[in-house]
Amino acid sequence: MLASESAPTGGAVILVVEDNHLILMSALDLVATAGYEGIAAANADEAIAILETRADVKLVFTDIEMPGTIDGVKLAHYIRNRWPPIHLIVASGKQIKEESHLPAGARFFSKPYNNNSIVAEIAHMLASPPPPRH
Repeated sequence: MLASESAPTGGAVILVVEDNHLILMSALDLVATAGYEGIAAANADEAIAILETRADVKLVFTDIEMPGTIDGVKLAHYIRNRWPPIHLIVASGKQIKEESHLPAGARFFSKPYNNNSIVAEIAHMLASPPPPRH
């Protein structure tokens, strides 16, 4: 299990799910710079294991294509069903997904994404009420 974590900043906890180590580190830096605590997972299986042990995760920022038993879209649906209050951002450089394929309240960003847009969306989501179940 990848145990990389940014230094806690007192902000909300964000789980970043990404199999590319460089993109993962960049996303964790982005999250930390924005004032949030980032937790890393290299795939959906690791993400679920983390979510089962941590009740403080407020948002999951996941890639779509990654190794493991499920991809990022299936992970987003699983999270919405099991942990409905968690906000979801899904990103991909290879697949363009319509938000209608994602669970209610999830947002999609194409890679390479604009860091300012991601930070603004995270802030907006965390200031909003928990997303609805489907």
